[in-house]
Amino acid sequence: MFTGIIEGLAKVEAIELENTNVHFTFSCSFTNELKIDQSVAHNGVCLTVVKIKESYYTVTAIDETLKKTNLGTLKIGDEVNLERCMPANGRFDGHIVQGHVDQTGVVSAIEDHAGSWTYTISYNPQLGNITVEKGSITINGTSLTVVDSKENSFSVCIIPYTFEHTVFKHLKVNDIVNLEFDIVGKYVARLLGNKQ
Repeated sequence: MFTGIIEGLAKVEAIELENTNVHFTFSCSFTNELKIDQSVAHNGVCLTVVKIKESYYTVTAIDETLKKTNLGTLKIGDEVNLERCMPANGRFDGHIVQGHVDQTGVVSAIEDHAGSWTYTISYNPQLGNITVEKGSITINGTSLTVVDSKENSFSVCIIPYTFEHTVFKHLKVNDIVNLEFDIVGKYVARLLGNKQ
């Protein structure tokens, strides 16, 4: 389980194709603390560390993961948001994040407010996912609060710290982002849907 509080950024150092799988090799500031078989969220996607060599580590994304996330768009030199699993004795600063991307969205607008930024994300509502104002949403693994909720889009506000320490500083209009909707909201929506 994750919290959506990003620990740092990882840089793509190598991409290796093997059948329908892709092996991504990353570098990050805490590679020396990682272990083989450890779960780490990359832009909100839970991946297993399969290899560590010096300051680099490797994870594998299977075809299903590549189809449902933005990892397939990564290029060497790109950065991703990084979060290790929450320790059992740790603080719960964000919200419950599983590291399982529900669908991707598209950055449809970015507004600079000279001290904060508003990002509007559009998504396909036919997949049954919803947001609510002041509810939680995870974008590229970052736990955020919804400030404006519509049927097929929502907005979030980004403070300078989050902007500087996550991939939000790299995002542009039309970029694809990973979305994990609030787990409580998903269960409530499913239960209500079954009763109709």
